[in-house]
Amino acid sequence: MVDLARRLGLAALLAVLAASPAHAVTAHAVTAYAGTVYADTAHAGTAASAPPAKDEVTMELRANGVLHVKETVAPAGETVRRTPLTRTRFDDGHDRVYRISGVKGGSYDGETLTFKGTVEYDVTGAVTPTASGEELRWFAVSGPVKDAVVTVTGPGRVQNLSCFAGELSAAIACTSASVEETGTTSTFEQQGLGEGQTLTVVVGYPKGATGARPILERRFELSTAFTLNTVTGGSLAALLVLLLGGVGLLYWTRGRDARVVGSESGPVSGHLNGHFSPPDGVRPGQIGTLFDEQADVVDVTATIVDLAVRNYLRIDERPRQTYDTPDWCLVKLPGAPVGQLLPYERALYDAIFDGRDRVLLSELHGSFAARLSSVRDALYQDVVAQGWFARRPDSIRSRWTTIGLAVVALGVVATVLLAWFTTYGLLGLALIIAGAALAFGAQYMPAKTAQGAAALAHTLGFREYLAGASVDDVPTGRRVELFSRYLPYAVIFDSVDRWARVVSAFDGDGRQTDHLYWYQGPAEWDLSRFADSMRTFVMTTSGAISTSRQFRSL
Repeated sequence: MVDLARRLGLAALLAVLAASPAHAVTAHAVTAYAGTVYADTAHAGTAASAPPAKDEVTMELRANGVLHVKETVAPAGETVRRTPLTRTRFDDGHDRVYRISGVKGGSYDGETLTFKGTVEYDVTGAVTPTASGEELRWFAVSGPVKDAVVTVTGPGRVQNLSCFAGELSAAIACTSASVEETGTTSTFEQQGLGEGQTLTVVVGYPKGATGARPILERRFELSTAFTLNTVTGGSLAALLVLLLGGVGLLYWTRGRDARVVGSESGPVSGHLNGHFSPPDGVRPGQIGTLFDEQADVVDVTATIVDLAVRNYLRIDERPRQTYDTPDWCLVKLPGAPVGQLLPYERALYDAIFDGRDRVLLSELHGSFAARLSSVRDALYQDVVAQGWFARRPDSIRSRWTTIGLAVVALGVVATVLLAWFTTYGLLGLALIIAGAALAFGAQYMPAKTAQGAAALAHTLGFREYLAGASVDDVPTGRRVELFSRYLPYAVIFDSVDRWARVVSAFDGDGRQTDHLYWYQGPAEWDLSRFADSMRTFVMTTSGAISTSRQFRSL
């Protein structure tokens, strides 16, 4: 009975020991160090594999500068995964690259070299010319390893040699370094190379032994990409002068108006024998587009006033209380000869009324705003039809703006490429500046023809006349009509106040009156208030047109 109890107790003790962690089966053990990983799948009851006891490396530097490496790890059978050092810093602007190829006995995916036992591969870029010869430097063995031996042969006699063990930046010599009696073979040894440590060997050969040079790749750094020195600064200045000079020459040859003789200049009266007679028969909307080569909000506003003073519509000011927003009603006049309107005037007339006989200025939105684009196009087409421009000013501006932006984009690409691959990134800025100048200068590129330049000279003379004209040279009975006809042009020339005050002072008989034939005020209104009413109407109408975003704002 006692014997049976002892046997049961011994069996229980063995079961507890078998289940403890100290005796658990290790399925997979991995050890990593200094760019090298050794892995092994262990069987039940075996311990994790230890680092290699010995690493033998044989290196042959060939006459073409290629280093052939053969590495053997003992004991064999364990998988070795190594991450060779393939890039180091060479100088402030370049990295040194070592290229590995021709791998035998293992595999290399561009980062990791994997093998068992023995592997062979070639290294390009490990030779550096020096003042007295050539120098081979390679990171031959990575730890941990108990005993490392490296043998190097080359295309000439060894002139000098050295080796370093430890961190890559360490200057601690390896265990031993020697040269064979023939002078062509050198041997390096290192015992106890620790984890994260590397054995680096350096061997010097005579000048011209291989003729090889290191492989350098430029390293991008913002501080060097835009280096300013004599070469880059001078090149940038020369390129800017060339490109900006080209933009200036382009404007001089393509963007200038045709010359007009001096006799075309001077004040030009707007009436003949008491009848309205604008220079060259130019209408307000045309003058605005001719003057600044833009279809502006003010051009449309002046055209609405012009249609009123020419009896195509009437402007009725709505009565309002003290804090009410001012408003006007545009009334279509029956029997108006709309067939005599110019295309842009007809497009505006149709946009205003759109099948109705009257409309409040505050209600000019929706279809009116949508149809203003046709008014703008008709204005540009009109100045071409008049022979003042060879092509539409807006299309010329768009074309040169597009070209300028394309040059800017090209400059951005050139700057990025030059900065990434060279130190001449500043040169790309010249293209960006020139493109920006061209895009900005596109607004000045529309050029008037000789006929357009003459019309502009007459228009400027008319503006000069309006700025200082006397009312005394106009018959009393013609003043209201004549000065009303001047008013739309005053809108274009920004002299509304002066001419509105002139108009408010007269009627057909030289006496003050309550209304104009084209402008009606509310019951309590009289013509003395016309100047303030007209100023407000112009501002309100321009604001209503601006909301359409079809025209350049004032």
